[in-house]
Amino acid sequence: MALNELCRLTASAAVDLLKRGEVSPLDLIDAAATRIAETEPQLNAMPIPCIDRARSHARALMRETRSDPPPHYLYGLPIAVKDNVHVEGVRCTMGSTIFADRVSPESDIVVQRLEARGALVVGKTNIPEFAAGGNTYNEVFGVTRNPWNTLYTPGGSSGGTAAALAAGQVWLGTGNDFGGSIRLPSSFCSLVGLRPTAGLVPRIQKQPYSALNVEGPMARTVADCALMLECEAGHHPLDPLSAPVAAGSFMQAAANPRRPARVAFSLDLGVAPVVDPEIARVCTAALKKLERDGCQVDEACPNLSDAERTFYILRGAAFVANLGPLLEKHRDALKPDVIANAEFGLRLGIADIVQAEIAHGEIVRRVAGFFEQYDVLISPVALGPPNKAEQRHVESLHGVKFEGYLGWLMMTCVISVTGCPVLALPCGFTSEGLPVGLQIIGPPRSDAKLLAIGSYLERLFDVSPRTPIEPR
Repeated sequence: MALNELCRLTASAAVDLLKRGEVSPLDLIDAAATRIAETEPQLNAMPIPCIDRARSHARALMRETRSDPPPHYLYGLPIAVKDNVHVEGVRCTMGSTIFADRVSPESDIVVQRLEARGALVVGKTNIPEFAAGGNTYNEVFGVTRNPWNTLYTPGGSSGGTAAALAAGQVWLGTGNDFGGSIRLPSSFCSLVGLRPTAGLVPRIQKQPYSALNVEGPMARTVADCALMLECEAGHHPLDPLSAPVAAGSFMQAAANPRRPARVAFSLDLGVAPVVDPEIARVCTAALKKLERDGCQVDEACPNLSDAERTFYILRGAAFVANLGPLLEKHRDALKPDVIANAEFGLRLGIADIVQAEIAHGEIVRRVAGFFEQYDVLISPVALGPPNKAEQRHVESLHGVKFEGYLGWLMMTCVISVTGCPVLALPCGFTSEGLPVGLQIIGPPRSDAKLLAIGSYLERLFDVSPRTPIEPR
C-alpha cells in the first residue's frame, strides 16, 4: 500500500493491518514522516518531530513476541503527543521560551501507558503558552494553522494535535482539556475528541483531587477515539481519582451504536449572550436529523448561571498553583494572558475559593438531577466558527464584547465544571466550508454510553471522517 494511502486509514484500520503483519510499524513511521514533511510548511502542527526515536522503539517492538496482546494493543501505531506532556528524551517546551530547550528525563503516565500498549510517538504538537488559550501560537514555534483553511486557527490548546490529525500526519493524538482544549480544536478541525470523566485517564497533578483538568484522546472517528481511550484508561497508584476499568468496554460501546431516547438541546446553555447564525443553522440542522430519526429532542438545559464564575475562580487558583513561581521569576517571559490569569488567582481570598468549591458541588448535583430525564445534553462547542490564525482571541461577536480571552469559550468552560464526560463530534460546515462541532454531554461517569451514542450520531450526521485533507 502506498504511503499516502496508509495516511488515509483510520487508526482502527491501520492497527488491523499491523496486527495481520500486512504493514510494519516502520512502514507507518515512513508514511507519517513523509506526510509531516509535506504538510508542516503550511501548518506548523508538529514542531518537535522525534522520528528516529520512534524508529528505535519500533525495531524493539518488532523484536518482541507477544502471545496474548489485549484487544486494545496498538502494534506500533504512530501517534502525536501534545507539547505539555513529557516524552522521555524529547523536548517539552510548554510553548514557553522559559522551557524552550528543556528535554524530558522521563515520560508522563499517559505516554508510558500508550507506549506500553504499542504506540510509537513520532512528534510533539504545538500549543499556546502553557496551554492557555483557544488559539495555538507561542513565541517558541509561532502560529499553527487549520488544514481546512490555513488562514484560520485550529483552535487551542490542543490545536497542534488537531491540525496534525486532520492533515493525516498521525492516526491518533493526545489532548488535555481544562476549559475546552480538546473540544474546541476537535470542532474547528472536524475531529472527534473526548473530555473523559476525571481520573479515567490517570495523570499527576499538583492538586491531585482537582477534576477540572483532564487528559483525553483525539481521533478522526468515534471508534478510533474509543481505541485510544482503552489504551489510556485505568487505575494508577499516583492518581487518586483513577479507578479500574473493564477492558474492552469502550471499544465495545463504540462498536454498538445507540440511539438516545430523549435529548436536551441548547444553542446557548442559558449563558451565552450571542451565537453566530451559521453555528445555529448547522447545529439545528443536525438536531433535526436526530428528531426525524425518532428521538425526542427538547430545548432544555440545566441551570448553569453560576458555572462561568465558578470556573474562573477554580481555574485562577489552579494557575497560582502551577504558574505562581514562574510569575515571580520569569514575569517578562510570560504572555499577558498567562500573567492576567495568575494575578487573578493571587487576588482571590479564601472566602472566594471556598464559595466556588461549594458552588461547584451544587452545580454537579444540579446537573446530575437534570440527567434523570435525558440521555444526553447537546450544544455547540463554540459560539462562532474558527477565527483567523493571527487573532489571539475573539474579543467580540456580532457586536457583543467578551470579557477576557476566555469569554468566547464559555460554552465549554461551563460544562467543565459539571464533571460530566463530553464528546466533541463533527456535525457540518459553515457556508465557507469551515467545520462545526457539537458537544455531546453525558451523565456523570457515562463515558462508555457516550461513545455508543456518539457512534450513532456520527453515522446519522454523516460528516466524519472527511479527514485527512490537504491543507488549503
